[in-house]
Amino acid sequence: MDVAYLIETVIKVVVVLLIFSALAGIGTYFERKVLAFMQRRLGPMNVGPYGLLQVAADGVKLFTKEDIIPSNVVPNIFKIAPVITAATAFMAAAAIPFLPQFTLFSYTVHPIVADINIGILYVLGMMGVGLYGPLLGGMASANKFSLLSAARGAAVFISYEVVTGLSILAPIMIVGSLSLVDFNAYQSGGITHWLVWSQPVAFVLFWIAAFAETGRTPFHLIANDHEIIDGFGTEYSGMRWGLFFIGEYANMFFISFVIPLLFLGGYGDGSMLGALGLLGKMAFFFFFFLWTRAAWPDVRPDQLMWLCWKVLMPIAVINIVITGLVMMF
Repeated sequence: MDVAYLIETVIKVVVVLLIFSALAGIGTYFERKVLAFMQRRLGPMNVGPYGLLQVAADGVKLFTKEDIIPSNVVPNIFKIAPVITAATAFMAAAAIPFLPQFTLFSYTVHPIVADINIGILYVLGMMGVGLYGPLLGGMASANKFSLLSAARGAAVFISYEVVTGLSILAPIMIVGSLSLVDFNAYQSGGITHWLVWSQPVAFVLFWIAAFAETGRTPFHLIANDHEIIDGFGTEYSGMRWGLFFIGEYANMFFISFVIPLLFLGGYGDGSMLGALGLLGKMAFFFFFFLWTRAAWPDVRPDQLMWLCWKVLMPIAVINIVITGLVMMF
């Protein structure tokens, strides 16, 4: 293996881990500020100017808080569950091109860890495997509420995963590739070439499924904030709880990159303006996750399953059939 390629890959892995771990903390600051603004509150204000150092204070608390392993849990599974959630979230990032390629000191840098030809399948697969973290964490806990939370998450999992998979089939048929880089290249001709114009139904379906995929309101069903307990994470403390937390916010950032790469032109022709455009689109989708939490109520698990199986899935299948017929003729 080329030494330069190996060094570049290691550096990119470290950069992704460091940046998005930090962004998970910063994301909470923005979420609390957005929620406070929409609900006529102040949010973090006391720790540092405008409460900016609240992120550091929360980080110190997580790292120094006592790590409690309750009695009667299944110790090894209880300990490994948070690692699964965080690890699969960051593994999903390997196939996402966060920026266009650029030259640094006469060396061409590709801001993607691995441009594999099944990129979108790999990303969604890793995010799906991440469900095993909450599932195992809830099952290993000596707590009936945690177990119920894990079972609830597993029950709705297949419902929204079917919609996620079917929604991207039509765009894949058009592009003829599963690589996110190829999706970007297909739309590099400008705003008129964006897939959202030819696949608006797939765009809306994938966007809806993204909320369930990341466990965000109105599909925040695994660890529901409106309940007294914290779902599967009830018995977790310290950094083990923090790993669940990092995994959730990292998934939000990653899916906020994937949606514009699939439907909204990505970074376009690879120019600086295109790179800034991708970051702007990502910021909008991340903000939308926060906006819905402030404005929408959570649905029940049976309502989500009804929506996925009886409404969204038939629409996705019809969209695939129509796309296939249009491509044939």
